Amino acid sequence: MQQSKSAQELGFSPERLDRLRDWASSYINSGKLPCSVIAIMRHGELAFEDIQGYMDVENKTPVSQDTLFRIYSMTKPITTVAAMMLYEEGRFQFNDPVSKYIPALEKMNVLVDPKSESLKTEPAESQMTIRQLMTHTAGFIYAFKDPSRPLSKLYNKKQIEFNPTGEPLSQWIEEVASLPLAFHPGIKWEYSIATDVLGYLVEVISGQPLDTFFNERILRPLEMKDTAFSVMDHDLDRLATLYKYKTGDRISVSESPEKSGFRAPISRIQGGGGLVSTAKDFLRFQQMMLNKGVLNNVRLLGPKTIDLMTINHLPGDIASMGQPKFGESIFEGVGFGLGFAIMLDPTKAQLLASPGEYCWGGAASTAFWNDPAEDMAVVFLTQLSPSDTYPMRRELRILVNQALID
Repeated sequence: MQQSKSAQELGFSPERLDRLRDWASSYINSGKLPCSVIAIMRHGELAFEDIQGYMDVENKTPVSQDTLFRIYSMTKPITTVAAMMLYEEGRFQFNDPVSKYIPALEKMNVLVDPKSESLKTEPAESQMTIRQLMTHTAGFIYAFKDPSRPLSKLYNKKQIEFNPTGEPLSQWIEEVASLPLAFHPGIKWEYSIATDVLGYLVEVISGQPLDTFFNERILRPLEMKDTAFSVMDHDLDRLATLYKYKTGDRISVSESPEKSGFRAPISRIQGGGGLVSTAKDFLRFQQMMLNKGVLNNVRLLGPKTIDLMTINHLPGDIASMGQPKFGESIFEGVGFGLGFAIMLDPTKAQLLASPGEYCWGGAASTAFWNDPAEDMAVVFLTQLSPSDTYPMRRELRILVNQALID
């Protein structure tokens, strides 16, 4: 990525931006983090880029602009864009029952007591809708949040969550349908496999495999050349090693490129967390969103669609729907749109931020946000799990915003 204007011309204090470099260095030099890529776009121009650390700590292989990162749940907004492209074509309505397109999900049962080992169920009071998939209010869960609860054990037994080597989505959805929901659709917000189900919905409605739809309708048009659901062998040397937290604020290898589930070929394409990407590529997606659906004369969505996606679709904030916190993220003052968390009230969220910012992150501590009020896009890439090991996302939000002076 090349800068054509200085950071100062784009409204940043160069001295205050240096705090971002120092922040990344402190994490890397202390052994808490393998690497860091931070990139900031403002007014469509690259304002700041900082690349530090190693994509492979053991072999001292430096991270670079071309390094491929597992972005995991940062896949979700792209999957939602795919679905919204079909929505614009009149292929579905938000209040359509999901079962209209995926019959296996028609007669779902709900746990009477999610904490009980008895797994007693009752029929769902209503069918889940497509909008509920997009807003994580459909009744699904993620088992990794609380592996001890009874439904989580069922999810893990059937390998419901991220597994690129699992059975194809057409078989996977049958397993999902055989399990009860954690709550009646629409009454709670819970981060979940809902976007994986949405990805399968895109396949069914479009008649194309999800990766084909992504390539033809999103990735190629946006020139996201390094973003894919798998990594070919000739690119494995560009895939960063995934690290995990080790007691004592240290890290150890969790997944090498050679043994990665992302190594091609893969058998399950998952819209909830299956992509690898680069900072340069993901910024192109972010800039398309900031531009109200268009990038370099290529339009994916209409401006009103972007507006609809990036406003709150919940009756209040996420905390009011049963999730006051997730990892290091405080959900008071934070709503949820279609595929993105939405900043409603920075004072309730206790964060230096702009109302209207929309964001999400990934399981390897990656993060991004768009700030329409400041015409700014920020992406942070690294490879450390779990993502709530350190409050890096909150810290980074403060550091970026304090550097804005115009």
